[in-house]
Amino acid sequence: MVQPRVARPTDCRSIAGAGAEVSAPDAERPAGGAADVDARPVHVAVIMDGNRRWARERGLADIDGHVAGVDAVRRLVRHVVDAGIPVLSLYAFSRENWARSDDEVAGLFRLLAAAIRSETPELVAQGVRVRVLGRLAELPQDLRAQVEEALEATAAGDRLQLNIAFNYGGRTELVDAVRRIVVSGVPAAEIDEGTIAAALYTAGLPDPDLVIRTGGEQRLSNFLIWQSAYAEFCSCPMSWPDFGPEAFDAALEEYASRTRRFGR
Repeated sequence: MVQPRVARPTDCRSIAGAGAEVSAPDAERPAGGAADVDARPVHVAVIMDGNRRWARERGLADIDGHVAGVDAVRRLVRHVVDAGIPVLSLYAFSRENWARSDDEVAGLFRLLAAAIRSETPELVAQGVRVRVLGRLAELPQDLRAQVEEALEATAAGDRLQLNIAFNYGGRTELVDAVRRIVVSGVPAAEIDEGTIAAALYTAGLPDPDLVIRTGGEQRLSNFLIWQSAYAEFCSCPMSWPDFGPEAFDAALEEYASRTRRFGR
């Protein structure tokens, strides 16, 4: 007896893992390295956790941990450029972080401004293009102006798309996306996953293949919650300031050992 075909919803095919167009700098992927080139992720996202714990374990002020964290970012960006991975997203400041003390928040803003001034020339030289994910309008005007200058200065980067999630929240991103869709007037019946993806802060970029979290925690903490639906997750026990190229390559090795099925 022939079994009847299963009736499926017309929109049942998710865009996850469908090979979204990479609107990011085209990088030459070197042969060899930490993992087989074909098994390397296109987009790696990192939740940089553990700066304060790192500082407190050493009897230092919290801001010293964040300063060390900036040094870790510098090392990782150089390594990722050399590895030929096209897209890197870093979770730098969440909207929940506003709940921290005034001193710490102000210190983080000063640190970002200083990093922009010191790092932009090197990012330009390395061919890194920067995008900020989050509500820039809520940041102090002087900081916002410096961020916008850095974005313009790096716009021609063609080796790495570096996304900095600052004043970012995954649920806030979805709220903003819904607002954009409503304002655009798209009929409800025509809204699908592609419509929503095109309204996100990450519009035009591929979803993360791999999400790494340092500090030993095993949760997304409201980071790229739509985009990471089918990402592989890797938790690293070391705090962010201690995370370097070797730990990153170990995460790539772990990623390469997994089989991604996307529900199939």
